Amino acid sequence: MFYQLYELNHAAMAPFRAAADIMRFAYANPLNPFSYTPFGRTMAASLEMFERTTRRYGKPEFGLKQTTIGDKTVSVREEVVWSRPFCNLLHFARSVPAARGNDPRILIVAPMSGHYATLLRGTVEALLPSADIYITDWIDARMVPMTEGTFDFDDYVDYVIEMLHFLGHDTHVIAVCQPSVPVLAAAAVMEEARDPLSPASMTLMGGPIDTRINPTAVNKLAQERSLQWFSDNVIMNVPWPQPGFMRPVYPGFLQLSGFMSMNLDRHLVAHKEFFMHLVKNDGEPERHRDFYDEYLAVMDLTAEFYLQTVEEVFIKHSLPKGELMHRGKRVDPAAIRNVALLTVEGENDDISGVGQTMAAQTICVNIPEDMRMHYLQPDVGHYGVFNGSRFRREIAPRIINFVRQHSRSAVKPPLPRVIKGGRTG
Repeated sequence: MFYQLYELNHAAMAPFRAAADIMRFAYANPLNPFSYTPFGRTMAASLEMFERTTRRYGKPEFGLKQTTIGDKTVSVREEVVWSRPFCNLLHFARSVPAARGNDPRILIVAPMSGHYATLLRGTVEALLPSADIYITDWIDARMVPMTEGTFDFDDYVDYVIEMLHFLGHDTHVIAVCQPSVPVLAAAAVMEEARDPLSPASMTLMGGPIDTRINPTAVNKLAQERSLQWFSDNVIMNVPWPQPGFMRPVYPGFLQLSGFMSMNLDRHLVAHKEFFMHLVKNDGEPERHRDFYDEYLAVMDLTAEFYLQTVEEVFIKHSLPKGELMHRGKRVDPAAIRNVALLTVEGENDDISGVGQTMAAQTICVNIPEDMRMHYLQPDVGHYGVFNGSRFRREIAPRIINFVRQHSRSAVKPPLPRVIKGGRTG
């Protein structure tokens, strides 16, 4: 009944939250003399803190209306081009001349791990000037009726394959964090079937390919608990009146609480500084609002997909052991021969430890040496692998260069196989 109690508490707080919001506007109103006093600003700040900490954050928008190509600003239109019950495929259509036609087509597979695909807004924004971008927009499981059936690891792999078929020849795929395993599995399944629409290149970023290497707190938790413990303690049924009523899920709010507890001191300091900036009225709070509006917006995962991921990726390590199955058939990474492989890691990643993603280079034994590369970005954590200034400056250009040089319609100059900290190694 924990999920039901969570919903009940949220509903019970609604009138208090609304009252706090009204009072905050009153104290912050420039026509109110108290708004210019430390007392008035303190009251407005306290009321905003209360409203934000008791709010349910809705799905954010990408909000990418334009990009710069060369020296020109062009408009961007977001459109759904493929749809299934648990996922939409979004296309960021740029208003560029049809004659341009030389930008790589990239499918970004966003993580299905509690946050919405908009967590990769910065990733899309950095790549958009140089590529035709598509991204998986996973749907909150609590919004999918039981009549639509289940969604498990096999379905995830099938979705990736279907999207690659939809996008067609010479598509490049990028997997950010969690989808690294199903994306690699999809590439292996397609290659073993000699599918001509297998991706031209595969970029895996901060993904848990082999969590036995440099295990993090997340990995250790999975090892310390049995699968039955996860089933008993974190799987709950969606409460009424949500569209997915009675669907067993791993609630997003539980995932969020786990992530926040890992760096609780950092979040407390951030909120304290936010409060002080509000009191000082110095214009700094907007960055805090933008980050936490995104970070605190969470979605539910289907129970079957979550439990299979915990078991296969974090407990049994099935992929690196050669034991991962898809539709009853063993997934063989050695079957991948024609898909170029780029792996990217962050030096300070506390979610996927250093070496866990690079393990893909070891298990994909038949990819030619001139079609593989590894890059370790210094001084970034997990988030910095796919977002932030170092991503824009150091990682994104390497991804674009890699996919361009491994386009199946391009001449491929030789590439260094492993780069560490900007140095060939």
